[in-house]
Amino acid sequence: MTADRIEKLAASLRTSGLDAVILNPGPTLTYLTGLRFHLMERPVVLVLTPGRPPALILPELEMEKLRDQPFTPFPYGENPDDWHTAFTGAIQSLRLNGKRIGVEPSHLRLLEFRYVRDAAPEAEYPDASSALAALRMRKDPSEVQKMKRAVQIAQSALEAAIPLIKVGMTEKELAAELVVQLLRNGSEPEMPFSPIVSAGPNSANPHASPSDRKIKRGDLLVVDWGATHDGYVSDLTRTFAVGDVDDECQKIHKIVQEANAAGRAAAKPGVPCAAVDKAARSVIVAAGYGAFFTHRTGHGIGMEVHEDPYIRGDNTELLEPGMAFTVEPGIYLPNRNGARVEDNVVITGGGADELSDMPREMRIIG
Repeated sequence: MTADRIEKLAASLRTSGLDAVILNPGPTLTYLTGLRFHLMERPVVLVLTPGRPPALILPELEMEKLRDQPFTPFPYGENPDDWHTAFTGAIQSLRLNGKRIGVEPSHLRLLEFRYVRDAAPEAEYPDASSALAALRMRKDPSEVQKMKRAVQIAQSALEAAIPLIKVGMTEKELAAELVVQLLRNGSEPEMPFSPIVSAGPNSANPHASPSDRKIKRGDLLVVDWGATHDGYVSDLTRTFAVGDVDDECQKIHKIVQEANAAGRAAAKPGVPCAAVDKAARSVIVAAGYGAFFTHRTGHGIGMEVHEDPYIRGDNTELLEPGMAFTVEPGIYLPNRNGARVEDNVVITGGGADELSDMPREMRIIG
């Protein structure tokens, strides 16, 4: 457990008027404790209360993970009828019934919540997302180094996969090759997401799933992929031309490349997130393709592939050193082709450090 992170959380809870926070397995629990648990049918819940040792409710079979750890464990056996006893013991020991217990709605399952609620029926359960996001949003140098390595792994993997791309192979086949290369180049098996490989009309869908469609000459090929290193992730996109592509395909890729550069240039400390979105989006709007840029310009990245801060037009939050996020403008022409260029950046004291540097110009393959 990192003491300074726990102390920062305690201060954040006090400011938010929360008496405790409960977490189940996920990035925030790992961030605070260094422990990793799988979500499964056996519930695991960490209860953090300022000024008291953390309580951890967990299966007996997981107790070995707590060796030399400063937790108060509340283990339970295999009979589900007895699990409530561990929850009641933890909640009562911390005197949390009737208190304000913060939750993380995007991660807390109904399974765990019901056990806690039954143990503290008179408690309130407000959303603690803001307090937790503020804790994780500003990356320290060690976190940035892990993200840089995740980017390096991802870039090396795609470079190794590019020579394998052939006209006639399916999107699924290329996605499989890319996964193999990600593992060979050092990614952890639990990747941030399944690679998006979409060609031709499918590339006009920003979140397309690889299909059995064969890659054809004249396609734009969008590859959106990432790697995981020591719990931190990368998220990149590059767009390729499969052989010769028509003039409009070349045009929209050039516009997207320019929009990506404008977004990266706008990223500085003290600048609103909305300004980065505006910088990238204005390039696409000025070129007459504003209606075909259908999503925000970026999202925070770290232990999760989508986290705060979000780079969208209505977000007035100011960028601060340590904040890391994507810049990923795109143009999507329905039933035709799409293009996206995505990079990862982190705000520094004087600007932004670009974690990714793979060539952004349109490369011809196949």
